[in-house]
This record gives sequence, structure tokens and C-alpha cells, in this order.
Amino acid sequence: MSKIRLGFIGVGGIATGRHIPTFRTFDDVEIMAVQDINQERAMKVANELGIPEVFSKIEDMYPYVDAVVISTPNKYHAPIAIDAMNNGKHVLCEKPMAMTTEECNAMIEAEEKNDVKLHIAYHYRFMKEAIAAKKIIERGTIGEPLVVRVKGLRRRKVPGWGVFTNQELQGGGALIDYGCHLLDLAMYLMGDVKPIEVSSSTYNHLSRSNTVNEWGQFNRDSFEVEDHVSAFIRFNNGASMLFETSWAANIPEDENHVSISGAKAGLDVFDMKVNQADEDLMTTMRIDYIKVDETFSRLQAENFISAIKYNTPLTVKSTEAKEVSKIIEAIYLSSKEQRSIRL
Repeated sequence: MSKIRLGFIGVGGIATGRHIPTFRTFDDVEIMAVQDINQERAMKVANELGIPEVFSKIEDMYPYVDAVVISTPNKYHAPIAIDAMNNGKHVLCEKPMAMTTEECNAMIEAEEKNDVKLHIAYHYRFMKEAIAAKKIIERGTIGEPLVVRVKGLRRRKVPGWGVFTNQELQGGGALIDYGCHLLDLAMYLMGDVKPIEVSSSTYNHLSRSNTVNEWGQFNRDSFEVEDHVSAFIRFNNGASMLFETSWAANIPEDENHVSISGAKAGLDVFDMKVNQADEDLMTTMRIDYIKVDETFSRLQAENFISAIKYNTPLTVKSTEAKEVSKIIEAIYLSSKEQRSIRL
């Protein structure tokens, strides 16, 4: 295979701001086509970026491409990805994988049946801090992970554009849009673990009140998704996770935090430090420099293309992304029914 012919399904901000500019830098990728429910926008993007084909129907794109990038609302991830894979196309799908675990299972079935690649765009795994943290863990520095703390918190940043606050199209709010990235990263660093129990609460009080919002305007009266989530998650190896995410928290400043307390030491991912103790001393080792020459966007795209051309392993496996969706689904159900959910 010489060049990978790539098509884009959905050309909103994530496609035009990240995926298309990134894939354009690859000599072995040719961007052939775009499709969007908004035909006018699709034409505009194609004209501005020199993309030769524009389609109103997704299925008309398939003869022109080897792989597709799906950047649609969450509701359409599963049906579009399954159809593309059933037509022999490799798929890079924006996160989350799907709205439900059942949809994830159907996507994995299509991936295996058609012998294609399905990569879910959990790009936090490709950040330099995540790469360094994974190396530290794999070297055995912190030992077996025991307790994981995850925070993805924004002070007043509810997205006031697109469909981010539309329950039907997105399936949720802060958790399924933003918190899922940190949840995925934490589970990736923990290794081969499976969630077995989830207890949670969700809230949307702050976004329904008349307070300032940094990221545009939205209808507060019809705000129908959560803006804040707290959860406690147990795993099959005895580890546990304290998880919190928000678009609109009453905190001093935004916070991205993943830390792991292991049997030997503790690791703080984004502050890049390892906390240790022995019989005499408590020490903190700080990571001063991480040699990662490419952006996370480039590394993610590179991984997808390499998997297609050379059958190299995907960094985000579909079976792993399914476990994230399983937890998301359980968090929503636990909050709704006010009880712990066994998985």
C-alpha cells in the first residue's frame, strides 16, 4: 500500500482544527473526501483545504478511501463506524467510542469480522506526560497500583457551541465529553484492569443558574446534561479510583490531575513527580525533561497510519475503549438510580 486515502465524516471544529491539519503533514496520506450533514460547510472546508471530493451520503465516499475519520456527535459514532468497517474501511473514531456498551460490542464485532483497524481518539495517551508515566510504571518504580485519583475540572467552561449540551446527540455532558479522557488515561496507566463496581452522583445546578461562563452562551432553562460528576470505582485487582470531573466547578482554577498510589511509590502524572519512602527517608523525584519530539496529535495519527500499513499495535485498543464506556454508562445509571452498580 503506497498512500492511505483518507475521508472525513463530520467536519466540525475537531476535524478542521486537529485531524485534517495533522494528517495533511503525512507524505503517505492523501486526504480524498469530506462529508457532513451540513453540505455548505463541507463544501467550504473542501474548497479552503483543497480536498477533491465532497459527498452528501457517506456510502458514496467509500470507493474513494481506505480509511475514515469520524468526528460526528456521539450518537452516530457506532452506526457510522460499523457501516464503514462493514465496507472494509479502517476507522479512527472520536471519543467516546459509543453511547452504550452494547454499541461498543457491535463495533468490536465489525472490527474483527472485517479485519480492519478501529482506533478511538483518546489522545491523552499520546501526551508526553502520559508517555513518561507509562514508562515509569512499566519499570516497576511504583509497584502495583492501589488507589488512583482523577480530576478533570474546569471552573466555568460549559461549551456554548455545537451540540455539547444536547442529551440526545451526546448522551451526557462533562463526563462523556471531557472527563472520559482522564478516565481513559488513568485506566491505561493502571494496566489490565476491569471495573467491577461504580457508585456516583451527577449534578447540573451551577449551569442552570445565571452565572458567568467563559465558553459562550447556552440555554440555561433547557440545560439537560450534567456539568459535574463524582464517582468511586472498584476494579477486579482490588484497586480503586476516586474520580471527579466538571465543566462548571466552584474552584480557584482549572485542574487536570491523575495520581496513582502504588505499593512501592506514588506517581503524579501532570506534575511529573514520584513520591517514595523507606525506613529513614521520604523523597520526591521530579521529572525535569521528557524527550518526546512530536505533538500528541501527530503521534495519534502516526499510530493509526502505522497500524494500517504495517499492522503495528494500536495504542488505544477498541476493547480498552469499551471499558471506559462501560464505566461512563454505569456512572449515569448509578446517579439516576441512587445505588451502586455491579458490572
